[in-house]
Amino acid sequence: MVEAASTATVVVREYDSTRDRGGVEAVEHACEVGSSGGGKMCLFTDLLGDPLCRIRHSPAFLMLVAETATGPNSTEIAGLVRGCVKTVVSGSTHAKDPMYTKVGYVLGLRVSPRHRRKGVGKKLVDRMEEWFRQTGAEYAYMATEQDNEASVRLFTGRCGYAKFRTPSVLVHPVFGHALRPSRRAAIVWLEPREAELLYRWHFAGVEFFPADIDAVLSNDLSLGTFLAVPAGARWEGVEAFLAAPPPSWAVLSVWNCMDAFRLEVRGAPRLMRAAAGATRLVDRAAPWLGIPSIPNLFAPFGLYFLYGLGGAGADAPRLARALCRHAHNMARDGGCGVVATEVSACEPVRAGVPHWARLGAEDLWCIKRLADGYSAGSLGDWTKAPAGHSIFIDPREF
Repeated sequence: MVEAASTATVVVREYDSTRDRGGVEAVEHACEVGSSGGGKMCLFTDLLGDPLCRIRHSPAFLMLVAETATGPNSTEIAGLVRGCVKTVVSGSTHAKDPMYTKVGYVLGLRVSPRHRRKGVGKKLVDRMEEWFRQTGAEYAYMATEQDNEASVRLFTGRCGYAKFRTPSVLVHPVFGHALRPSRRAAIVWLEPREAELLYRWHFAGVEFFPADIDAVLSNDLSLGTFLAVPAGARWEGVEAFLAAPPPSWAVLSVWNCMDAFRLEVRGAPRLMRAAAGATRLVDRAAPWLGIPSIPNLFAPFGLYFLYGLGGAGADAPRLARALCRHAHNMARDGGCGVVATEVSACEPVRAGVPHWARLGAEDLWCIKRLADGYSAGSLGDWTKAPAGHSIFIDPREF
């Protein structure tokens, strides 16, 4: 596929690891992301030499690059985009049965600064949408930070996407000291089969819940699923739990992003670095004080992502907090810098998720209908559906 962007000729083609890795890494380095911009602090992502790490665990995936000539016999990578296709829940019928829809997810769109405002980004998105249609996807969606004006303008203004959902990324630093387990909660580790039964029961009508949740739970990067119930409650297996759940409970799973990519905060003032370092020194010297310490986010650090967060009952937020403390200690043992999750604005257990507001972000998901008909028949267009209380965030594409 060859198209013109300004005076240069741009070829949009599939990523070739043998010839494109260096050029892709150069574009990634030039496109450090962060809402601050303007030479201030930004968040750099190190993909550990694997540009496909954020999509390779999905059922179907593709990476495209935009290549432009720089001379008679030389070219460079001007931009890139990743995408994956999967089947997810888009709603439920009146009988509460889940409706499944095939969707394409656009992520990791990057255009080198020197090639911006030439139509490269739109060409990459258009070509990715062609692939989505070829694989049978009915919708395409993407996620970006709400204050990323350039991205929002491209997708909603030029590519025909509509603003859809506004989940929040909640981030908590991993302290040098372990957090004390809650005495009011009992935490049960679930086998993948048990976790699948629980998730398919609880998330049956939740948007974006993947049909292949079994593949997610059995992936090597998934470190386990944990259920919190009131202290003293008897655990007699998942079947007994589903038949008669306790008045309150909460669940989440832990995904090891640390083995896929690393993050690094760049451009921080020296005073901020020194203050953060001082908190670590105090925490190491007197861990029994439980003083919050800021990990070294100014060097490459890993994260654990908490997915499948949900629950029910009046005490569900408190039980979710107990699970987050457990995940924090797992991340501490694993050498991570932060734990993170993403939840909808109305998520019932959101109040129990500990986080630092300055480390998080407000996301915007945009969606576009690709197919002429509807798999859900008379139930209509998903792009116009009202938001539910919860949303499922697939850890494979975080």
